[in-house]
Amino acid sequence: MSEIPAKTTESEDPWDGARAEAASRSAAGATPRGVTRHTPGRGTATTVDGTTRDTAISGADARGVTGGAIGGATGDAGRHAPTQTPAHGAGGVSADASNGMTGAPDGAGREAPGARVPGQSAGDRLGARMSAERPGDGVRSGASGAGPGNRMGLSGAVSGDGLGAGVPGDGPGDSMWQSSPPGSIYDYIKVASFSIGPDGLVDQWSLRAEHIFGIPAERAVGMDPIAAFVAPDLHEHGQRKMAEILDGREWTGVVPFRMPDAQGTEGLAEVYVMPTTTEDGERAAVCIVVDVRTLRSIETDLAASQSIFGQSPFGFLLIDTDLRVRRANERFASVFGGTPDDHRGFGVHDYLQSPEAERVSATLRRVLETGESITDMSVTGFVPGFDERRHWSINLYRVHSGSGRPIGVAWLSTDVTARRAAARDAAAARRNLALLNEAGARIGNSLDLETTARELLDVVVPGFCDLATVDLYQGLLVGDETPPGLADGSAELRRVAFASAVSDTPNVGGPAPVDVGAVHHYPFNSPCADALRMARPQLIPAEDSGLIQSTLAVPMVAHDTVVGLVQFSRTKGSEPFGERDRALAMELASRAAVCIDNARLYRREHERALILQRSLLPPGDPEASGLDIACRYLPGNAATEVGGDWFDVIELPGHRTALVVGDVMGRGLRAAVAMGELRTAVRTLALLDLEPAEVLSALDEIARGLGTPGGIQQASRTAARQPRDADLSEVYLATCVYAVYDSVTRRITFANAGHLPPVLVEPGESALMLDVPPGMPLGVGGEPFEEVEVELPEGALLALYTDGLVESRDHPLDEGLQAFVGALTDPSRPLEDVCDHVLNTLDTHHGEDDIALLMARVQGLPEDSVGDWTLPREPRSVGRAREYARTQLQSWDLEPLVDTTELLVSELVTNALRYGEGEIRLRLLLDRTLVCEVWDAGLVQPRRRRARDTDEGGRGLQLVGLLSAAWGSRRTPRGKTVWFELPLPDGGSSLADPAEALLSLF
Repeated sequence: MSEIPAKTTESEDPWDGARAEAASRSAAGATPRGVTRHTPGRGTATTVDGTTRDTAISGADARGVTGGAIGGATGDAGRHAPTQTPAHGAGGVSADASNGMTGAPDGAGREAPGARVPGQSAGDRLGARMSAERPGDGVRSGASGAGPGNRMGLSGAVSGDGLGAGVPGDGPGDSMWQSSPPGSIYDYIKVASFSIGPDGLVDQWSLRAEHIFGIPAERAVGMDPIAAFVAPDLHEHGQRKMAEILDGREWTGVVPFRMPDAQGTEGLAEVYVMPTTTEDGERAAVCIVVDVRTLRSIETDLAASQSIFGQSPFGFLLIDTDLRVRRANERFASVFGGTPDDHRGFGVHDYLQSPEAERVSATLRRVLETGESITDMSVTGFVPGFDERRHWSINLYRVHSGSGRPIGVAWLSTDVTARRAAARDAAAARRNLALLNEAGARIGNSLDLETTARELLDVVVPGFCDLATVDLYQGLLVGDETPPGLADGSAELRRVAFASAVSDTPNVGGPAPVDVGAVHHYPFNSPCADALRMARPQLIPAEDSGLIQSTLAVPMVAHDTVVGLVQFSRTKGSEPFGERDRALAMELASRAAVCIDNARLYRREHERALILQRSLLPPGDPEASGLDIACRYLPGNAATEVGGDWFDVIELPGHRTALVVGDVMGRGLRAAVAMGELRTAVRTLALLDLEPAEVLSALDEIARGLGTPGGIQQASRTAARQPRDADLSEVYLATCVYAVYDSVTRRITFANAGHLPPVLVEPGESALMLDVPPGMPLGVGGEPFEEVEVELPEGALLALYTDGLVESRDHPLDEGLQAFVGALTDPSRPLEDVCDHVLNTLDTHHGEDDIALLMARVQGLPEDSVGDWTLPREPRSVGRAREYARTQLQSWDLEPLVDTTELLVSELVTNALRYGEGEIRLRLLLDRTLVCEVWDAGLVQPRRRRARDTDEGGRGLQLVGLLSAAWGSRRTPRGKTVWFELPLPDGGSSLADPAEALLSLF
């Protein structure tokens, strides 16, 4: 039989060691290990390790009463115990785990009441432990029958604390095995016993042996244990050991065994073999077997339990069914103070306050009743000596005994206070980051100051605060860069926005509520004034009786300039503002301030450009001779820059009118300035009474020189030196259409520089686009411009416009032109209504470009308002001219102008006779003023000069200039025309006295 010596003897071979020990004990006169030596008046007890101890007993009890801690050979009450009587002998006791504890002890390890009998000696009590086994739990005899007593003796069962308890009574009828309480060690350790007869065969087999080896007693009794459980190659060795055991030698060791079944299952058992004798005096043996693997498992479990309770970094409690602490580890005790033993018997209310304690107690009861585990339960409380609230994560699960009975709840706690704080900080950081991201996405989408302020409040209410207001400096809103009081914070502010998440809440910001749009200022010593003055946030204390808990006044600083103040308020019940909130409020206010300042700067630039542009447009409704004028100008919206579109109506001599519409490419102040320069140039060239093509040619040269300080010549020289791919950022390009209308002939002459074609609507006809050669835009140069002359019928409608009216991203140019032509369906309507109808019909709200629209309805001069005469080139023509003029003025009821007109006509006709050529033509035109024109074929223009006092002549043109409202000369295709203009008597202008004018010349 082979073995694994776990509890070995002195020799390497445990079988040989037992034999050597027996020999040495025999030589010394000592009793061999496990063998009882009876001495009168003394009792011997053999322990597990084979040592013996004496026990003082009475003479009557000296008949073989033997005690052992776990196992010992005794004189059995059966056929193998000749020295015992039924009255005093203790039957052999099995070591089955099913037997439990005899005489269950109390929790302190004391013997239960009734365990001691007065007058009973220790030997009697020890013998009482070896009473008859409980039916069904003792050693089962073989089928052949056994003696009246048990052959095998085992002193006492092991209780839960490892102590045996005596059973009262001396006789067999008074002795019985008592069941051990739930949770006994025998619920976990697999212990069995069997006995071997003198023949080396099994003669008794316990129930536990049946459970461990899986062999019933009927089959086991009579089996050879060596042949049944030992491998064949170890049979010889096992038989030798069996012979030594039957020779009276005790042995213990670890033995591998094999089940005698079909599968041949292998196991490992720790075997205690104790020699004994039968009632016939023959040698036999009692074997106690323990499953080694179960022991190792228990050792591992104990080590794990000690690791949890002694080494675990988490707080660990075992709570019994009464919700009292049965055991605590060092970690838990280090948190709540004391030693682990100090916490025994404590309840949940000793650690937590109500109602948290009630919640945890209810959870413990639920776990104990249902067996459902609780994971990551959040518990809040305090620890002794600290005022800070602590947070724990608790895991609860029910604990069972070896028999499966619930015995309590395991409590595993982890302090997550720092983790909760870090999570709270991380959540706050994520919330603040999300708020900043939202602010970046929502604030600044508009270039309007009030809209930007409202966007800020939409972000912070209610995500950051409950109420908020925005105040901006009034001076900055109206365009003043440095309003008074800006430095000390006492300047006037205007409340531009207010938001509240609380209904029926008055505006915050001072003792008295401030309405949105109201202008106010803060007292010098107030926190708000301090915030504006120092450009630092200030915490405003709240009134005890008010709704507000705390208010944070944050200055809005952009580009080192304070533009306003924003106030964030939280109502009572909310968390007060902290340092993190202060930093977030400053960041939000700073972002909003930059957007507001950008909007302010853009508004300032936009207003300046718009003022400049409108100052360059005709003021009010322009008037023209022979034309009914209506115009519209729509600048781009606040999201776009000002463009360079312009239109103009210029009165020319002879009741003629120049109509101009142009568009400088680009936007902003630069385009507006270029437009102003071109418009001024157009008006200057128009006063020279040049032909339309000549005007555009001159404008082209001016546009080419706009980006160069030296003008067109410097620009030409610079362009010659620069490569073709030079920077074109300073190149000014513009489109323009220039038309001159003569109200006498109702003819109009067009010249176009890359502009959209004019649209003409004749009475009773559909609108059409005039075929005017577009030419090159102004600023390109190198190409001449063509002229087109068109005769307009009475009542015809002429429309000039810019591309913003007919072109946008959603509507291509061709589609827009067709829509514009289709909108001019009823030219007979009032001209203002026609303009409104066009703007309402077309897409004019795209805001991509400016829109300029100039519309004119033809109203030619009546024939009776024109006087036209041809005079021969002779001196009598002067007098005839005066007569023609007098007669015509009298027919027009202009008697007050007769003398002045006669004088000035005679001067002009005289100059034509003296300095001109060809026949002379005199024409008088009556419209809003009186115009007199003298035509001749000479090309020399008259030049006004100052005559000396001694000169006899040279004062004619001076006289014309003194007596007329305006005069001049212009070239014509066949010569020149000299003209003057007089206001009508009912026009409100006073006429110059001819006598006074003559005297002023000398």
